[in-house]
Amino acid sequence: MYPPHLVAPMKEDLTSVGFQQLESAEDVDNFMANAKGVSLVVVNSVCGCAAGACRPGVKAALAFSDVKPENLVTVFAGVDQEATAKMRDYLLPYPPSSPSIAIFKDDELVHFIERHHIEGRNAKMIAEHLVMAFEEFCGEKA
Repeated sequence: MYPPHLVAPMKEDLTSVGFQQLESAEDVDNFMANAKGVSLVVVNSVCGCAAGACRPGVKAALAFSDVKPENLVTVFAGVDQEATAKMRDYLLPYPPSSPSIAIFKDDELVHFIERHHIEGRNAKMIAEHLVMAFEEFCGEKA
């Protein structure tokens, strides 16, 4: 478990742009039971690829895309362990991966970016990937 003061800025990196932090298994279940439309879920992490590519890429995609998910939520691996474990249940059949990025339509997982698709890529590449996914799943034709 990481100290709260260490991860606070990493959490704020996403919550400051509108993400809701889910901190318990109950939070995750409540969100998933009630989410309507398209949801972007980020499994946040303290690792370098989260800081250098994942979070900046997600924020850039949201800033530059004409279409966006209605719901933005995040869980923090290694910190909010119950919430992360519960979210990973919804991410099956994919194995645990952090950081990772998921797109749900209502409660159906429709797109998933695993850690190995984030590592070695820069924020611009992640943003471009997400903008294309937003266009596919969030647009009027989606």
